[in-house]
Amino acid sequence: MSKKQIVEVLVEGGKATPAPPLGPSLSALKINVGKVVDEINKKTSEFKGMKVPVKVVVDPVSKDFSLNIGSPPTSELIKKEISLEKGSSEPDKNKVANLAMEQIIKIAKMKYDAMLINDLKAGIKSVIGSANSMGILVEGLNSKEINKEIDSGYYDAVIKKEITEVNEEKKTRLQEQLIQVQERLKKEIEKAKALEEELKGKKEEKPTEAAPTEEVKATEGEKKEVKETKTEVKEEKPKKETKK
Repeated sequence: MSKKQIVEVLVEGGKATPAPPLGPSLSALKINVGKVVDEINKKTSEFKGMKVPVKVVVDPVSKDFSLNIGSPPTSELIKKEISLEKGSSEPDKNKVANLAMEQIIKIAKMKYDAMLINDLKAGIKSVIGSANSMGILVEGLNSKEINKEIDSGYYDAVIKKEITEVNEEKKTRLQEQLIQVQERLKKEIEKAKALEEELKGKKEEKPTEAAPTEEVKATEGEKKEVKETKTEVKEEKPKKETKK
């Protein structure tokens, strides 16, 4: 059995060409370069605008080949889908985007072959987890809430049909949901901050001792005077004579 040759390249999704380094490497193995390029572009078309790792596995005798298509990280696919520069630095406090279930399905399909999963629904939940860690909502909900709806069967129809397109009306609704959640979180943060400042202020307050009044001072003086008098009397008391 001949040892298979592997050509590894990084191509832009759907835009592989016979240019170096791919073309010359494949030509050296005497296989149909155009056929390989077409197959790569077909399998990477969903990654347009992103760099994709590709392995071309070639049998040097039969000239047969197979492709192993890698995929960008899920976070990169999410950012690409919604033209997002970066995720939130405080995902629990600051939500930066709101994805439709259809968009989650699209990304899950892209990552399916690279995931250790048994069905598309599991892949969808994995993508939702990544979105949540980036401060991104799904259908206006956090990961726990949307996963609960998935488990209830609410999205079974759209998942089964593998719908990946979102109409303009829904995009508008998603944006409105995002604004509502952002405003709610802002109010909650401001309320928590105000309460923290209030508690901090109370902790720093220390009760001050009131200065003694003139009456108290006078009473203390009288007590001191009586005490001194008793001491003097005690010292002047004559000693008893001893009987002979």
